[in-house]
Amino acid sequence: MNRTRRIGVTAVAVLAALAGSPGLVQAQQPPQATQLTADAESALPPGWRVTGEGVARELIWRSDRAVPVGDARVEFHADGRLLGVPERAEDGRTFRLAVNRATSFDDLKVLASGRRLDAGADNGSKARRSSPAAVRPPAQLPAHSVDPGRPGSYGTVGGEYDLDPVKLPGFAEPVEMRAVVVAPKGATGKRPLALFLHGRHTTCYKPGGTEDDVTLEWPCSAGTQPIPSHKGYLKDQELLASQGYVTVSISANGINGQDWEAEDGGAQARSSLVRQHLARWAGWSARPGTAPAAVPGAAAADLSRVLLVGHSRGGEGVNRAALDSLYPAPAAQDGYRGPVRWKIRGTVLIGPTIFGHNPVADVPSTTILPGCDGDVSDLQGEVYVDGTRGVSRGAALHSAVYVVGANHNYFNSEWTPGQSQAPSFDDFWEFPDEEPDPVCSPGSGTRLTADQQHRAGATYIAAAARLYVAGDDRARPLLDGSGRRAPSADPARVLTHAVGARRTGGFLPDTPVEVTGGGRLCSAIDPDPAVACLDPETEGSSPHFAWWQTEKEAGRNAVALKWSAPGTTARVRPATPVSLSGARSLALRVFVPPNTTGTELDVAVTDSAGRRAGLGRIRVDGLPGSVRTASYWARELRVPLTAATRAGLDLKHVKSLELKPRSGSGQAWLMDAWGWAPGTPAVRPADLPRVDIGRLSVQEGDSGTRTYHIPVQVSGHGSGKVRFSVLDPETGEATDKLVTVRPGSTPLDVPVEVEGDTRFGYDEQYDLVAKAVRGAVIGSYRGGVTAVNDDPEPVISLTPVRDRGVEGDALTWRIYIPEPVDVDLYQPVRVFPVTEGAELSTKDVDPQWLLDYTGGTPDPERPLSGTGLWVWETIAAGTTATEFTVPTVQDQVAEPAESVSVGLTDYDAEPLPGHPPLTGTVVDAP
Repeated sequence: MNRTRRIGVTAVAVLAALAGSPGLVQAQQPPQATQLTADAESALPPGWRVTGEGVARELIWRSDRAVPVGDARVEFHADGRLLGVPERAEDGRTFRLAVNRATSFDDLKVLASGRRLDAGADNGSKARRSSPAAVRPPAQLPAHSVDPGRPGSYGTVGGEYDLDPVKLPGFAEPVEMRAVVVAPKGATGKRPLALFLHGRHTTCYKPGGTEDDVTLEWPCSAGTQPIPSHKGYLKDQELLASQGYVTVSISANGINGQDWEAEDGGAQARSSLVRQHLARWAGWSARPGTAPAAVPGAAAADLSRVLLVGHSRGGEGVNRAALDSLYPAPAAQDGYRGPVRWKIRGTVLIGPTIFGHNPVADVPSTTILPGCDGDVSDLQGEVYVDGTRGVSRGAALHSAVYVVGANHNYFNSEWTPGQSQAPSFDDFWEFPDEEPDPVCSPGSGTRLTADQQHRAGATYIAAAARLYVAGDDRARPLLDGSGRRAPSADPARVLTHAVGARRTGGFLPDTPVEVTGGGRLCSAIDPDPAVACLDPETEGSSPHFAWWQTEKEAGRNAVALKWSAPGTTARVRPATPVSLSGARSLALRVFVPPNTTGTELDVAVTDSAGRRAGLGRIRVDGLPGSVRTASYWARELRVPLTAATRAGLDLKHVKSLELKPRSGSGQAWLMDAWGWAPGTPAVRPADLPRVDIGRLSVQEGDSGTRTYHIPVQVSGHGSGKVRFSVLDPETGEATDKLVTVRPGSTPLDVPVEVEGDTRFGYDEQYDLVAKAVRGAVIGSYRGGVTAVNDDPEPVISLTPVRDRGVEGDALTWRIYIPEPVDVDLYQPVRVFPVTEGAELSTKDVDPQWLLDYTGGTPDPERPLSGTGLWVWETIAAGTTATEFTVPTVQDQVAEPAESVSVGLTDYDAEPLPGHPPLTGTVVDAP
């Protein structure tokens, strides 16, 4: 009898339209789980084990060293798909994931932002084999005449406030309302406000303790103090305050200590906390006498000009705060329900996470990408740029600032060794057997010092403030791919590219496009090497192709070029001609493999009348990169449209783009190409619908079938396109549907049938994820229905089938339950030392059986219990029993009766209470 799935999606028309997949409307045989029928520790890779009983069954991985608390999610993967996000134990080494169903344990991996954590030796050998012996930093860009890294004319004054904590939905403990303020001294009138939010870090430390005396708890236990992560941006605050900004950096330890339970990693909670602080500042600005005495200049804050700066998960948090300020979140999930009395002019996101892939298209943003980020190592923050294309009006500038040689932590001085109060570390940590990384190991020619990195970060935060808040367009060339640098950031090599602002038209591979000649349209997320933009075996990765929620992702593409001779032209032709009218140049975002130089491409365009013009030649060099870096990152390159104008091309109707390699052989990838003109237009946010997916948790019941629906709420205004993905609970595969969403409607009905019974089973759930494609925003991007098993696990018993015999007989015990259940049950059995008489030895049993069950051989001869024999037997779904057998062999030695002791154990190999071991005995053959 096949296991019965507890949740089935009913065959309604809307789901039948989802690619016609029968897997969504019919029960399926689950993938074969690994049966641990030998020593469980040897059946799994080193460091892995399974423990727990029934619904408390857990997959556990223990690292040989502490895994630092970071912002990237630690994830368990098996058989090429995500199993889930495990819980981190207090020792920092042990991670536990509930696996309450038949789970494949093939090809187990621990990943964090694409970096593998459970294979140090393999990573090390790969790095030694493949990383270049030496790399060179890119050439320094020309200096810009505007340098926001220089202090302004104001002195600064500081203070702190600590208000009553706030209760946020889904969090058991209140979250602190604590902040440090730095303001300009002597400034008149209302001043713009910059708010900083730190990322996910350990929360508590023991003064005078070691790096082992830090915890991820909240509130802090006796003898420990909160880590002041919010004080790590004082240098950035002082620079902005000297330039006339009121700055506030808020503490979020209360979220960090609890966000492991939040499905979105705490993004909504961080948004709520940011807006709680903004609401207080709005109140103090309106009623200066209500401001805390320790807050200097609080009444002078101008809430109509706000810049949000977020680091790591704080970056995702301030992005969500910008979204929630424009498109309110459902009241049940939001910790702030008051009016919006502020206007967010822009955001700066430092090494951010983006689990939801939901950037705010109509709020300008600058994303700082640290080239040596050892935490959010896939540099997924690039999605804050790429993910805005085509979603809304496109007037907001979204820029990426790639800082060669910067790590994740050192933008915050409280996360920097030698500067922090609590123990801190370099997040670009290396396994003991790894050779130094040629790009990112301290002392390499491209790695920045902590002070150099922090100075570069402060400079580009100030550049964003000057452009987005002060409205000074002279700062734009530092951020938008114009190829200028701010000298205050020297010696850091800082590169930028952007989308939005005055870019028009667009050869965008994410839209319908035909690619011919020496190129191909490739998929950012696909395991098939023939389809993927980067082969899965590529050493290093691309921020443009950071993984999302599904194994494959539709509609996220690039153009891959590969050639073995000059002149192998690639042609890109959109489904409809694009307009480059009003543009001064064609701006292309192109990348080549790291550490390569001299790739040259001729660029040409053709209009709808067939007129063709060569625009010029671009040269692109690769970034410094190694096996551990995300260095496949696009450089922005521009060619003037002068030649097209002279040739009489109709720039309102450009039908194709040509890229012709001039070098002998190579590879390149085109992310997009746009008509570009200088300037920063005013941004007016569009009225868009907002989609939030909820989650239901329901009891299965004892009988009957109940139908539930995954809750999908649409609010806001207008209509838009959203791609929904229904995840199959057995395989993890996604079935996609592009849907038009409108407020008040149910854009996608995903009914879930829950069949009640009195048989034990595991919890089951169907998940739904969403991503905006055009004219919409996404709040809660993931939800579903979970059917909770409400039947007790059956009692498993052991009874002898044959427990006495002569040499050569097989001793057999039956493992059984009273009635069949719906899932496979795994029961460990152990061979214990006998308490009386002689014990069977390794030479008394079948050698092949011994090898299969213990991995050992008969020699040297030893008691059978000395082999560590601990086996897992499976009572298959729909059955009531299985058998455990010990096959003996005849020998020519006269011996007394010999016995073996067999007993049921828990998942830690300890005797199962109430189930004493049973003894089997053999005697010499007559």
